[in-house]
Amino acid sequence: MARHHVVVIGSGFGGLFTAKALKRSDVDVTLISRTTHHLFQPLLYQVATGILSQGEIAPPTREILAKQKNVRVILGTIDTIDLASQTVTSHIGGRITNTKYDSLVVAAGAGQSYFGNDHFSEFAPGMKSIDDALELRGRIFGAFELAELAETEDEINRQLTFVVVGAGPTGVEMAGQIAELAQRVLRHDFRAINTREARVLLVDAAPQVLPPFGSKLGEVTKKSLEKHGVEVVLGAMVTELDERGVTLAFKDGTTQRVESACKVWAAGVQANALTRTLSDQSGAPLDRAGRIGVNPDLTLPGYPEVFVIGDMMALDNLPGVAQVAIQGGKYAAAAIDGRVKGKAPGKAFKYFDKGSMATISRFSAVVLVKQIKISGFIAWLMWLALHLVYLTGFKNRVTALGHWLVSFLGRGRAERAVTEQQVYARRAIQRIEGGTKSLASSPEEWNKVRMELEEQAAEQARLTDQQKRGVSASA
Repeated sequence: MARHHVVVIGSGFGGLFTAKALKRSDVDVTLISRTTHHLFQPLLYQVATGILSQGEIAPPTREILAKQKNVRVILGTIDTIDLASQTVTSHIGGRITNTKYDSLVVAAGAGQSYFGNDHFSEFAPGMKSIDDALELRGRIFGAFELAELAETEDEINRQLTFVVVGAGPTGVEMAGQIAELAQRVLRHDFRAINTREARVLLVDAAPQVLPPFGSKLGEVTKKSLEKHGVEVVLGAMVTELDERGVTLAFKDGTTQRVESACKVWAAGVQANALTRTLSDQSGAPLDRAGRIGVNPDLTLPGYPEVFVIGDMMALDNLPGVAQVAIQGGKYAAAAIDGRVKGKAPGKAFKYFDKGSMATISRFSAVVLVKQIKISGFIAWLMWLALHLVYLTGFKNRVTALGHWLVSFLGRGRAERAVTEQQVYARRAIQRIEGGTKSLASSPEEWNKVRMELEEQAAEQARLTDQQKRGVSASA
């Protein structure tokens, strides 16, 4: 008799912790992900600004789960989820895979939201993937390089003006690190420009920085950013964004054009489009961010075998943070294990808030744990310790700590290599009809190529065996 089969979609915090929590359960697990790695998303901004390499925050999923014998990992992008037949269909290149499940955990996460202005993404990457971080690294360091070559003051100023949209934790951390690059790290590296004259703007339509942290920490963060050279522009909406800059609109009806070569979008998230698929089949509602309403036990209404966790679920106004996904994954795994063992259903999911934190610059951070508010160096040490704990793997912790020592105690950045491909590959792929899928050969095409290669090999062997190499064909 086949064991209970659990399919987990996504290798982020929710998916990975679900799979790991099922280690001792009498089930078989198939984890399907469109990437080969588990991404520690809170540190993406450090990849973008040259502190860490992508490998240090994105270890291979297979390596993490290699010793867990009841887990199989397969690469693929989800096309459909058929709730009636309990089947998940995924593809990689031209290969289609159908996977049956007894229990399903959907933890595909969220992407960047441009609030209906998706065309902004062409020139303002988000911060949701390794590709985003590497492209931004190329754009940020590339802007300084192009400023060095610029022949007019206007062009130098445009290249040295950086606009970060969104004053949440990601935006604050990005703006702080770009300012540190300009003010401290790169100040001796160029001859024709003064990097300390660079402008870093942090823009948000909200009236304060870090709204979820409260007004006190928000004001502390704003003053600290301004002390480090960041211009904080609040109450401003981005109404236009193109290759050369952004247009800001204020409540009083005035507008401002900012010429900028490098823009970063850190405002808003949108749940994975799979929630629409689940909603159409189950009737469960979606909220404004595309998250789907779930039962108190994290199951999809009408489908007790389907769990939706992390950034994809809408329940009790829970935030889209890593701890919600981690705790949701562990809860779903425990519920599945209990069902397999014939136990009665457990209590409803209850989130334990472990607090929030964000770095401003080296040696400066803010931390909110319930009613306790901490800022400055102590908060930064807490941030350092927590991120070391949650980084996956001893090797990654050691190398990350080494890079932090170099970056924070000195002026170095270990990861400053950039290429044109990092900056332009995403836009090139978007212009290919059918995306990367259209570039992959089908199995039928592979067989055709293989037959041609076999014929060529046979001909090469015949020429050698008959000693006809170097002999004229007319001879």
